[in-house]
Amino acid sequence: MPIKSIVLVHGNFVDGSGWQSVYDHLTADGYRVAVVQNPTISLGGDVAATRQVLDSLDGPAVLVGHSYGGVVITEAGNHPNVAALAYIAAFAPDTGESVSSLIADPPPGAPVPPILPPVNGFLFLDRDKFAASFAADVPEKMAAFMADSQVPTAVDALNGAVTEPAWRSKPSWYLVATDDHMIPPAAQRAMSERAKAAVTETPGSHAVYVSRPAVVAAVISQAAQGLNDQP
Repeated sequence: MPIKSIVLVHGNFVDGSGWQSVYDHLTADGYRVAVVQNPTISLGGDVAATRQVLDSLDGPAVLVGHSYGGVVITEAGNHPNVAALAYIAAFAPDTGESVSSLIADPPPGAPVPPILPPVNGFLFLDRDKFAASFAADVPEKMAAFMADSQVPTAVDALNGAVTEPAWRSKPSWYLVATDDHMIPPAAQRAMSERAKAAVTETPGSHAVYVSRPAVVAAVISQAAQGLNDQP
């Protein structure tokens, strides 16, 4: 069956509304697009929310994850309705890996996400450092809104480890944001290479899905069309 459905999974500290411009591009191209709203309380809960959306589809889909959303799609991507994975400046963990383990030992000189100490088990980014680290190429007012509308992320979500990485059995695409100050581009390249993903690179911050939606939508379309073009 041709790929007509796209499922978008957001990362930490934001919600699914950030996908709106990507959604607009994809729906204009004729795709049926669904946006998952992760609770970001636990990896298991976010995987369940994603599977609920996948259960509702009547055909195969490209499952897309940004940032922590990459962990979610790596686990949820084994769902039978997932034909391909698309990682957008995202974590692509292997078995037993989590966000916490992947960011535990940054290389010298790598940017360190300005995550504040947990309060009652939940995390936020430092508001004053949000724009520079997460959304440096997003208009100032929008970046300020993103900083002030952060969704709390549970420590348990960052500690959630993948059990069976879907990229081992599903074709993958990856967009590297070369100006990312949350997930170093070198780490993105290493994870995409390990996943044997088809890689595109673009200038862009961690919020590349907000600042460069046409580029992001094009990578997702490449995943769908790449499968549609197969004999």
